Amino acid sequence: MKALILAAGEGTRLRPLTSNVPKPLLTVAGKPFMTHTIEALKEAGVDEVIILTGFRGDRIRSHYRNGETLGIKISYLEQKERKGTAHAIGMAETHIDSPFFCLAGDVLVNAEDLKTMRSLHERGGSTVLGAIEVDDPSRFGVIEVKDGMMVGIVEKPQDPKSNLINSSVYLFNPDVFRKITETGLSDRNEYEITDSISMLATDGEVLVHPMQGEWIDVGQPWDLLKANEKLMSTMKRSIKGTVEDGAHIIGEVVVEEGARIRSGSYIEGPVYISTGCDIGPNCHIRAYTCLGPRCRVGNASEVKNSIIMADTKVPHHNYIGDSIVGERCNFGSGTKVANLRFDHRNIKVMCKDGQMDSGRRKMGVIMGDDVETGINSMILPGTVIYEKAIIGAGSTAYGLIGKEAQIL
Repeated sequence: MKALILAAGEGTRLRPLTSNVPKPLLTVAGKPFMTHTIEALKEAGVDEVIILTGFRGDRIRSHYRNGETLGIKISYLEQKERKGTAHAIGMAETHIDSPFFCLAGDVLVNAEDLKTMRSLHERGGSTVLGAIEVDDPSRFGVIEVKDGMMVGIVEKPQDPKSNLINSSVYLFNPDVFRKITETGLSDRNEYEITDSISMLATDGEVLVHPMQGEWIDVGQPWDLLKANEKLMSTMKRSIKGTVEDGAHIIGEVVVEEGARIRSGSYIEGPVYISTGCDIGPNCHIRAYTCLGPRCRVGNASEVKNSIIMADTKVPHHNYIGDSIVGERCNFGSGTKVANLRFDHRNIKVMCKDGQMDSGRRKMGVIMGDDVETGINSMILPGTVIYEKAIIGAGSTAYGLIGKEAQIL
């Protein structure tokens, strides 16, 4: 069975994390986000994945190559012009001639739900659409269901008729391509797959599966922390790197081969420490921290519930909590990241769409690649720092700091 993963978008809502890195390659629970998706598909019986690339597609192809390291065949298509989801899926018509999974590259999905969708399809032959029940469906495509079949879908309605939303996880028959050719432009001037699915539903051919497992749509940076927490909560202990005498490792901790844990380090799982990391001495790494390859956490530093991406240095007397930090950043001695308001209200973050409520009572910094901080600098809750910015010694950073800006 084949699967099509849509991974062509620029991920602008995740900037600055996606300024240089395509969203599917952002690290979550020790792996690029899309790797978790591919592994779930493989567990559900998929043996070939087609990845539709666009923005920084070269990095995706370079990382996954032919899929041999994951034990699955991977090939690629390129979407040079992004004209909507129906246009994207339609590009695979000449490559697929049997039922196939189709899902967005920014969705975390459970393998058991994929297995159930496949079983439903094999019994009835209909298209199967994964649905999720949410508290606020007005921000999504809302599904109307009758007797288990879809009878309608409305994008971002003001008065939703149900709490079931489109999960962007589908199991299509090849006849979807015929409906795509009949799909016209939407009000957003795009070819929408939901319009194509609506035409299939008119013929009574769309079965709705309310998904039971974890589903996370990574639309905003803080969604990465949520996905990280969910994935790491099921992680199992694996110590393959070097651990010196006097280091304390408690609970479900992964230390990859080639990582080094120095004496005096205190690590409370779940924690993921990637290959090439150098940890300690005398540091504290707390639960739900994920360190990418070749990271450094040194003396008297503490990291908690954060994603720190490849080659970033947190070398001494630093605190980072509830944060997402890009590649090749360097924290000067004494840099502290605040993650809690005095009034204990949710942290608001300045994003592409304006100031947004993160929904989190604790939220630190969202930091792009190649940022440097000076000694004793401070970063306030919800701060967004774009790539190559400099936060000078003793400075306080807050709000939105632009690319290559200098706060001195």
